[in-house]
Amino acid sequence: MKLSLFVRAGALAAALACALVASPAPAADPATNAADTDRDGSRDFDFNFGVWKTQIKRKVHPLTTSGETIELSGTVSVRKVWGGRALLEEIETQGPKGPWEGLSLFLYKPGAHQWSQTFIGSKGGAFSGGLIGGFKDGRGELYAADTFDGRAILVRGVWSDVRPTSHRYEESYSADGGKTWDVVLTANKTKQADAVPASALAIKADHDGSHEFDFDLGDWKTHSRRLMHPLSGANDWVELDGGTNVTPIWGGKANLAEFQAQGASGPLELLALRVYNPTTKQWSINFATPKAGALGDAPGIGEARDGRIDFYDQEPINGRATLVRFSIWGISADKAQSEQAFSADGGRTWETNWINQYTRLPR
Repeated sequence: MKLSLFVRAGALAAALACALVASPAPAADPATNAADTDRDGSRDFDFNFGVWKTQIKRKVHPLTTSGETIELSGTVSVRKVWGGRALLEEIETQGPKGPWEGLSLFLYKPGAHQWSQTFIGSKGGAFSGGLIGGFKDGRGELYAADTFDGRAILVRGVWSDVRPTSHRYEESYSADGGKTWDVVLTANKTKQADAVPASALAIKADHDGSHEFDFDLGDWKTHSRRLMHPLSGANDWVELDGGTNVTPIWGGKANLAEFQAQGASGPLELLALRVYNPTTKQWSINFATPKAGALGDAPGIGEARDGRIDFYDQEPINGRATLVRFSIWGISADKAQSEQAFSADGGRTWETNWINQYTRLPR
């Protein structure tokens, strides 16, 4: 199972493609009709901001007749990031098997008037894919295709009973194409505060993530060079200038990098989400653009060696399966660099197509 509260996580190449070329719209979900696509739903999740007490009931054996469930209780904190274009949800609960934590990123795709939600549990290591859908009459329904125990299923997330101080989330699976649904998780939330306190955003001293990205936290002046047509033999580089802000999230187990720059090719904005996997001791990285409104399907995965982290994944570039490497390293306390490169020959040779040089701004 890859998605949802049991969920799945692309890379910079896909995000850059979405920044320049309109992506195909996701398949319409069952809750959306033609009239709904004309509305601006960018504030549909505003009700979700703040700190919530949550009571979760989860089915132990989904898609069976078993009625066995477990219950968890805890806190959910939701805040805006990326200038309000995204929502970050951090979940901390306790259950019969001890603490359980989760992290969700919500992104809005203006062209499709839809939301995406990707989720990761504290024992996971990467985001991908995600639920996609929209709101109608105050009810949000997001859907995805996935697998469970080797079977193809549909996943549905529903936000309902929305009131100023409470709402309900319900997650269901369907193994018959949406004819019937098995509710596998319900979460009832009661508001405790309208804003997430600053103390909840700090790095926790006992977090189980690595400190390999600590050098990258803060505000940076950024100069970028980008090869416009990789793997074509062309040498058409463009330059951009802007800034990057990197903040820790989820108690230090992850961080968000917000990049914006302007050049001859126009403005470019990216959101990078980097998550540490305590089991494999590796990091994942994934990207989104305002136009894409979702994280890519293939995260880069890598680990730190000698102060440098190289992330790798495979993506179709110009219709061909291509290896992608994204690397970042610190040069000094106030300088850092990152690069993206493609390989069309299985890693024997690499062509660098994106270079970012960072200079730390005064604190």
